[in-house]
Amino acid sequence: MRAFRSVTSRAAVLDRPDVDTDQIIPKQFLKRIERTGFGEFLFFDWRKDPAFELNRPEAQGARILLAGRNFGCGSSREHAPWALQDYGFEAIVAPSYGDIFRQNSLKIGLLPVQLQAEQVKALMERARGGEELTVDLQACDAGGFAFALDDFQRDCLLEGLDEIALTLRSEDAIGAYESAHTAPVSTLAL
Repeated sequence: MRAFRSVTSRAAVLDRPDVDTDQIIPKQFLKRIERTGFGEFLFFDWRKDPAFELNRPEAQGARILLAGRNFGCGSSREHAPWALQDYGFEAIVAPSYGDIFRQNSLKIGLLPVQLQAEQVKALMERARGGEELTVDLQACDAGGFAFALDDFQRDCLLEGLDEIALTLRSEDAIGAYESAHTAPVSTLAL
């Protein structure tokens, strides 16, 4: 995954509570196994409405999404963060998240920033006024508001380390362990 340090961009405002993963990426698009190509199906049903927030000209090219409480609730589909990232979002700012959605986002380098509801509302007003916002992971600052993130998760994002990259950091130790411990059953005969 790519390292994340900061993003400065216009922000798309999706001021809706309880946006579930079924709306973020509908079930009919879950047949693929690769993590790319989902962006065009993001909010597929909602995008049919010309007045939908992400269809507005001011949302075009936004790399930050400002959302309502409990964003990403519902099923545990990892395709939801994939679709958001593939669409072009690098950070999401909301008062709260579905826990599995939040974890899936962190695993792929999509930064879920959690702020107080009134802080998110203030950022939404600034974004509606055309102001670009900055989300800075190094400073743990989103548009002038401090946010917290576990040190381990923060370091993984800053260094671009997913679970595989973390495991490969211990490749020598894993190899040494495997060399010192023979398999209790010969797998060659199977």
